[in-house]
Amino acid sequence: MPTTAADRIPTAARREVDVLVVGGGVNGAGIARDLAGRGARVLLCEKDDLAAHTSGASTKLIHGGLRYLEYREFSLVRKALAEREVLLMGAPHIMWPMRFVMPHDPSMRPVWMIRLGLFLYDHLARREVLPGSRTVDLRAYPAGAPLKPEFRRGFVYSDGWVDDARLVALCAVDAAERGATVLTRTACVDAVRGAEHWQVRLESARGGMLQVAAKSLVNAAGPWAAEFLMAHAHAADRVNLRLVKGSHIVVGKLFDHDHAYIFQNADSRIIFAIPYEGEFTLIGTTDVEHHGAIGDAHADSDEIAYLCAQASHYFARAVTPAQVVWTYSGVRPLLDDEAGNPAAVTRDYRLELDADGGAPLLSVWGGKITTFRKLAEEAADLLAPKLTEVSLRGAWTASAPLPGGDLRSFLAADVPPAAAVEATFARFVDALARRHPGVAPGLVRRLARLYGTRAVRLLDAGLGTEVAPGVFAGELEHLRVNEWARSGDDVLWRRTKLGLHLDAGGRAAVTAWMAAREDARAVQQEVPLA
Repeated sequence: MPTTAADRIPTAARREVDVLVVGGGVNGAGIARDLAGRGARVLLCEKDDLAAHTSGASTKLIHGGLRYLEYREFSLVRKALAEREVLLMGAPHIMWPMRFVMPHDPSMRPVWMIRLGLFLYDHLARREVLPGSRTVDLRAYPAGAPLKPEFRRGFVYSDGWVDDARLVALCAVDAAERGATVLTRTACVDAVRGAEHWQVRLESARGGMLQVAAKSLVNAAGPWAAEFLMAHAHAADRVNLRLVKGSHIVVGKLFDHDHAYIFQNADSRIIFAIPYEGEFTLIGTTDVEHHGAIGDAHADSDEIAYLCAQASHYFARAVTPAQVVWTYSGVRPLLDDEAGNPAAVTRDYRLELDADGGAPLLSVWGGKITTFRKLAEEAADLLAPKLTEVSLRGAWTASAPLPGGDLRSFLAADVPPAAAVEATFARFVDALARRHPGVAPGLVRRLARLYGTRAVRLLDAGLGTEVAPGVFAGELEHLRVNEWARSGDDVLWRRTKLGLHLDAGGRAAVTAWMAAREDARAVQQEVPLA
């Protein structure tokens, strides 16, 4: 079972590790996973919940970034395109291919520019699973029906979808199962550098303390990375970050097909409209300079109005703020390349290793969801030679599925490669439903999407009492014990998106169930750390 908390560690306890990773977003969890799999002793700490901020507030795409070609970000696009199929094959339960429709507006980019961009997008990296781009007549193409009639021509291309918060959680689960310790709601409040170790003090939300001696320190604090260096690691910030807020809105389902849309806007930006959670459409994102508290980012009325207006330019049925059922926002820590437009700021990353002044310090700057695995691999490659007393294995994550993603026994080898990922998952769902004929098909599919092959053990163990409609105690206990869920929000909005599907009473029931277990856990622990 993963080491999911340090409740049994008393105050003033000490721990020695090879690597301490600060930050429970996708980069921190990915680095912890990679290093743990190589044989390093890893401790990951996160001051809030996993994916509680930027990594759980993305547009939820595994993509190369078509629009980055316009800014000549060819290296970033190539790297991201190469990662798409690696990720899709390693986690087919939480990632899947998606076709995107770009209606052509003659007042925006010319046809030749779009065709050139799509040609490059198709050919900059090897592509086996995802089909290439093509031009379509929107008057005859099914995805043209929800659009205004003036949009007659469109372009269709491929990218991927990801459940971003689950991606982070599963990386953390994999790291823990490979020996890492994962502490959520535990902040790194002080890190003092020595010749051979970092002397680190961790503090939990409940006031528990843990002293850690770490041979190396990884700063993967995302938008807090610069603040962490100066305020807690007593090191100079040598990289300029631009904090850019991206907000999204969720409305009721605007169309019935499975394609997503990419819309060009008059301000040269783009937004996506994506089928979401079966009953909804996700629209985003904005790019707004963020100057307030990082953890308090939210979609303001101007952003909501902007997204509604841009979507309404294309959809035959207008999208209004009154239709919005949920919003979320994240602050992206982007490398400041002095681009005037926030949308033009590079999404590439930089790894900065400082090993001259004592124990190594690796800082992660920038990045995007799609390149997290490659970033983690490069980070581990940089740190490995510095851990001279540890015998570490080499890179391994390119061919290793995430927990629940091992669907090889259901591999749909008899269908075209472009349909293999979805067909393989469908066969798994069918097998799971036959194994548990008494469970509602919709629940079987939901559990299969969230937990992949691990849904088998969840269902075999029995779901127990129904806490809210379609939500059972067995699943909540699994999330609490194995995935660091501590609150109703952890379950409703990060480990799952049940918050969108339950009414206020259902959400309250889940929150109360989690709170009761947390209260009991606190009573049982004399000196809780996490």
